[in-house]
Amino acid sequence: MSPSPLSYKDRQALIAKALLAQPGIEACSDDELKKVLAEFVGKAYEGSDLSLKAKQDLARSLYNTMRGLDILQDLLEDAAITEIMVNGPDQIFIEKGGRVSQAPLAFDDQDHLLRMIHRCFGRANRNINEQKPLGSLRFADGSRMQAVLPPASPDGPALSLRRFRNFRPQLKELVLRDSLTAELASFLATAVKERKNIFISGGTGTGKTSFLNALSGAIPPDTRVITIEDTAELDLQGVPNLLRLEAREPGPDGKGALSLESLIRAALRLRPDRIIVGEVRGEEAYAMIEAMRSGHPGSMSSGHANSPEDMLDRLALLLLLRLDLPWAAVRHMLYSSLDYIVHLERLPNGKRQVHSLVAPQAKGEDNLSLVPLFVRDQEGKLQASRAR
Repeated sequence: MSPSPLSYKDRQALIAKALLAQPGIEACSDDELKKVLAEFVGKAYEGSDLSLKAKQDLARSLYNTMRGLDILQDLLEDAAITEIMVNGPDQIFIEKGGRVSQAPLAFDDQDHLLRMIHRCFGRANRNINEQKPLGSLRFADGSRMQAVLPPASPDGPALSLRRFRNFRPQLKELVLRDSLTAELASFLATAVKERKNIFISGGTGTGKTSFLNALSGAIPPDTRVITIEDTAELDLQGVPNLLRLEAREPGPDGKGALSLESLIRAALRLRPDRIIVGEVRGEEAYAMIEAMRSGHPGSMSSGHANSPEDMLDRLALLLLLRLDLPWAAVRHMLYSSLDYIVHLERLPNGKRQVHSLVAPQAKGEDNLSLVPLFVRDQEGKLQASRAR
């Protein structure tokens, strides 16, 4: 996977010539544009020493410059790569097999990287600039990009691109991967069928979305489920009565935003049996907990935290954004709303696994506890605790 032999500036010059030779090609479909660029390169380099393979590569690089992710396109199309991280023009890293390494690629300069980011956001009708330096978007295949521009990133433009894996594991597959035990898988499948409220916690890249997908396999097929996400990533299994809702940032005019909280409230009027919120990290936590407490048992969600205790504290802080209640009362609300918290971890070798399963219990505002039901011992083996 080597960068194009032509610089970005040279490729832009060739694209300008192609546009002059055949006006209107920017409106072509993707397939038509590929064909036009292949023909243009063939004519432009007719009689040269350039091989057929080199011409094909050049036509592809021109297409990637116009419609794709420029030098990152080949990385995006590599099914084994799960994340692309760009810290600067010559600082491109990938996650592959759970391990992070630097890719042998580089943008020409910061302007080259910035133009690629602007082009992607422009095609998605999203606004990102110095006044609005943070932005995210989702590609047609489900992959999502988060970009950061100066002044938020003082060293220059940066981005992270998480590739959509189209991975719908079942709990039994996670058992085979040693992510959890057969005993815990059976316990969780029963919990889902019995409509327990389950929260998945863990750090970045621990597999929270994949785990929610796996848990969904235990939802009875006659259940109406509504999923709510910032970026649609959940791909539930065996749920024919499924409605997917996705949040939206405001458009270039500052209007048209759809928050997770507004979607959760709308979902409550759409007759759901269960609500699954892909990830909570803001005021939507209140609406989610209210849904769990108001006749929608069996709901699930996830969040970033280093432990179940940390997750509950973070959720309590988020609830305080909406509630004028004492800390003890907010914590009691959480402990009485959630039945189980599954905490995931990623090991240094990239392996993702369940670290623990705990049950929050509230026997009064001053008597809150987290009962460990499955925990890993000192040897790393997941064991059912005596509390079960």
